[in-house]
Amino acid sequence: MNFIIAFLVVMVFMFIGEWVSTMSHAFIPSVFVSAVLFVIGFWTILPKDVVTQASYGNEFVSICVAMLLVHLGTLMSLKELVAQWKAVCIALLGVCGTMLLCLTIGSLIFNWKTVVAAVPPLTGGLVSALLMTNGLKAQGVTALVALPVSMFVIHSVVGYPLTSLMLRQEGGRLIKEFKAGGSKLGPEVTELAEDEQPSAFKSQNVFNLKPEYETPAFTLARVAMVALFSTWCAGLINNAINPNVVCLIFGVIAHQFGFLEDNALNEAGVFNWLMYGLLAYVFAQLSVTTPQIMGSIILQIIVLIALGLLGMFLASRVLAKPFGMSWQMAYACSLTSLFGFPADYILTSEVAHTVAGTKDEERYLLHNMMPKMLVGGFATVSVASVIIASIFLKLI
Repeated sequence: MNFIIAFLVVMVFMFIGEWVSTMSHAFIPSVFVSAVLFVIGFWTILPKDVVTQASYGNEFVSICVAMLLVHLGTLMSLKELVAQWKAVCIALLGVCGTMLLCLTIGSLIFNWKTVVAAVPPLTGGLVSALLMTNGLKAQGVTALVALPVSMFVIHSVVGYPLTSLMLRQEGGRLIKEFKAGGSKLGPEVTELAEDEQPSAFKSQNVFNLKPEYETPAFTLARVAMVALFSTWCAGLINNAINPNVVCLIFGVIAHQFGFLEDNALNEAGVFNWLMYGLLAYVFAQLSVTTPQIMGSIILQIIVLIALGLLGMFLASRVLAKPFGMSWQMAYACSLTSLFGFPADYILTSEVAHTVAGTKDEERYLLHNMMPKMLVGGFATVSVASVIIASIFLKLI
């Protein structure tokens, strides 16, 4: 019975976060609300092992991370990355701007280990926060274990509304451009329906089985095969390349050749289960915090977030014109490194729907903003953040 109670508590914290995010139109991130609830719980009556009791322990996460990284590869299209190479460059160079300012100015203000522990989750999403947390625990740097998780939670509070603001300004500019052109859609503009996967990320399934044989278990078995093969290959080279990076690379390859379908874990119906488990495990790391610890790291987090966002802004402002973008669009592409998919898709859809006065205007906005935001997020969160985290673990 205790296990069911633990699972109920975890899910209640999750849906409260989602409801608050929905009511605030994503200006208050769900991860922030859920994290606050976990912190309050850990500081009062919640058992420290509540997440483990809810079935989300170390064994679950070991499987979960490998599977999710392979899954991220099924969300990517090399063709679309090439077509939107400018957005990819802007996003990656924005991340470089963040690292440059944090590692230089940040290391002058705080000690080196603090900066190194905080930067990967600042330039990536949930997976990089988890990789840094587990790496710090493995190296015995327990004093900094709460830092990556806290950085991941707090930077989203700033990242979501700032990205929305940039997209709204870009949307306003595009509406004026659309009206100046006679408010006519070109033949290349197609609608991205909210309930459909963007067409740029479709691939052909090589199996071509009848629907009754395309079962969730078949999909999960193939994802697990790719994850196992990736881990085995990483072991052959003594993990010279982080196994997580290898999982991502082979996930992309398996998707491109049609061995795995688009959005594989969603198709199998387990993506949300794995993501909730991973989020819960990350929030469980907050159990080591105390009011004193949080008070001691909050200044570091705020300063490094400010430096990181400034680095992104400067890189975007300088590079926007050479890459043929407005600085608002360039900055929005860089900011996708804070959260990635699906938040970038949701924010762009919501802004386009809000700013546009007609359906044609909404289609025009989606056509011009959505591909840039998607590939920016995939390039940074899905690829760069995993690589950055694996490199930074060696710098501690």
